Amino acid sequence: APPTRKVNLIIDIQARLKAGKGAGYERWAKVYNLKQMAAALQYLQENGLLSYEELEARAATASEKFHTLSGQMQQLETDMQTNAALKGAIVEYAKARPVFEQYKASKYSRKFLAEHEGEIALYRAATAQFDALLGGAKLPKMDRLKAEWQELSAKKKAAYKEYRAARSTMQEVLTVKANIDALLGAPKQEKSKEQER
Repeated sequence: APPTRKVNLIIDIQARLKAGKGAGYERWAKVYNLKQMAAALQYLQENGLLSYEELEARAATASEKFHTLSGQMQQLETDMQTNAALKGAIVEYAKARPVFEQYKASKYSRKFLAEHEGEIALYRAATAQFDALLGGAKLPKMDRLKAEWQELSAKKKAAYKEYRAARSTMQEVLTVKANIDALLGAPKQEKSKEQER
């Protein structure tokens, strides 16, 4: 059997003709559309999709898998951002803490504050960031944060391969379904967000 070729959406020839395309374009577009329909039918045959319901189910499954993986990727990215923010806050806190301790020892002297306002502001910003990110939980050690970063990074790298494959599978089956819908004369729907990605 010949290798499966990539399926692209068929062209709305009438809309293009109304937009000013000529007879040469129309001939090319008809051939192009026939090739895309043949590729869509080849996809159905190779994937054992013998009914429209099976095609719909495959499209729904592929979309669901992609969205699940997309949510997992977003969570990993959020966790990595939190980790990076905590590490940055720890560094700022460590740099500014000695000055803040001197400020406390001076019994919060206005003169000391005026002389070291920048460092004290950094200290307060770091502690505020800890509160915002940890919600009162104990501050983790830097070594633990670095190890967590490595783990998150490895998970993201592994998940990204699966995410890309799921996106490709979803786009392919949704394109095939759109072409079959056009062939069957199904009402035209707006291009889905998945197809735009």
